[in-house]
Amino acid sequence: MYDLIVIGSGPAGYVAAIRAGQVGLKTVIIERDSIGGMCLNWGCIPSKSIMESVKLYQRVAKDAGRFGIDGIDKKQISFNWNKAVKRSDGIVKKLTAGVEFLLTKSGVEIIKGSAKIVSNNSVLADNRLIEGKSIIIATGSSSESIISDNKDLVVDPKELFSERVIPANIVIAGKSSVATELAQTFGMMERNVTIVSDSEVIMPKADNSIRDFMLNKFKKDKIKIVFNKELTNITGKWRDGILNIDGEDIACDMIVNAKDRKANLIDSDITIDTANGFIKVDDNFETSVKGIFAVGDVNGISMYAHVGSAQGLNVVNRIRGIDEKLDLYKLPLNMYTVPEAAQIGRTEEEIKIAGYDYKISEFPLSANGKALTEGNTEGFVRILSEKKYGEVLGVQIIASNATDMINEASAYMQLESTVYDIAKTVHTHPTVSEVFMEAGFEAVDRAIHK
Repeated sequence: MYDLIVIGSGPAGYVAAIRAGQVGLKTVIIERDSIGGMCLNWGCIPSKSIMESVKLYQRVAKDAGRFGIDGIDKKQISFNWNKAVKRSDGIVKKLTAGVEFLLTKSGVEIIKGSAKIVSNNSVLADNRLIEGKSIIIATGSSSESIISDNKDLVVDPKELFSERVIPANIVIAGKSSVATELAQTFGMMERNVTIVSDSEVIMPKADNSIRDFMLNKFKKDKIKIVFNKELTNITGKWRDGILNIDGEDIACDMIVNAKDRKANLIDSDITIDTANGFIKVDDNFETSVKGIFAVGDVNGISMYAHVGSAQGLNVVNRIRGIDEKLDLYKLPLNMYTVPEAAQIGRTEEEIKIAGYDYKISEFPLSANGKALTEGNTEGFVRILSEKKYGEVLGVQIIASNATDMINEASAYMQLESTVYDIAKTVHTHPTVSEVFMEAGFEAVDRAIHK
């Protein structure tokens, strides 16, 4: 009898399993594919690795001379996708091996194979009936499929980051930050890119300040966006490099499927309630079956790996008797665009709906010394605060390293800090993070360097 059975070894599952092992729970983790799940093997890590390669290519090609580096013949520079993929593969191999090592080190048993839930405390896997006091489902999600009569036209995320020829005209199907990230990646490779969104927006989770900035950026970078078009069944709609959607012709040699995702539901002999294609959970991430939990993007709350990990840790604590609510508003949202975007807390629209009397304090990177020396002056830090006491309600950042900078805002929000606390926090100079202090001063009175 195990204390905990974890099904799925992505960031939600493996983090929960490692922590459970560390605190003395007898734990087993079941994985039917590769340790690390989508994030480590086909998603977060490969995409960020390729993005870094592309950003370096752009910087050498466009900015080397401006930074005082002579002797580079721009006509001789090109981006080699397959070499970038090989670098990415090496990183993935190192990280997945590290996760497997940590699982073993923490005393977690690893079973390779598909899992089927037999009862609220038993799972069938690898021809074994495994019993456990608690079960965590962390099987992740997959993009909704695109039906096509041309099997080579549509590329799913799991297949994308492999050695291949990248054609001239690429269509990205989707509207999330993943879709925009991929669009910019191929755009910086000098490909002709079109995003096809099934709604009237892109990046629907983002604050309007971030969304508007990125829309202007895409326009500047000549990335076309087609709104309110559904790519579900394109049979008969593509011919000779042209995709026709509702009468509109789009140059297209490859479609990258970055559509919204649905849960990878697990086989089960018992009924586990679902809603909108995801496993339904309560505030404690427990399913309709007592003792069975669902964490990560399988429950539809968030597609972000760090949120899934936080949910997994929360469940492990609950199993150990620690009753603690996870405040999702205090978990950051990262968008690996160029420049990066990140936010935490409430968006301005949510603040308005909640009826807060609030203030906006913004400071541009163009007035920051470190950003100027780096040549990365696009962006801002924006703090939304409650007027009476100065409590920080939300933060939005556009910056080259916004996904790292947002963690400072996360600390402020965990401690329920005010703009006065931010203004009093001394930041080293010169650093990009000084923009936090400036935005804090702007909220209290007036920024120093504005």
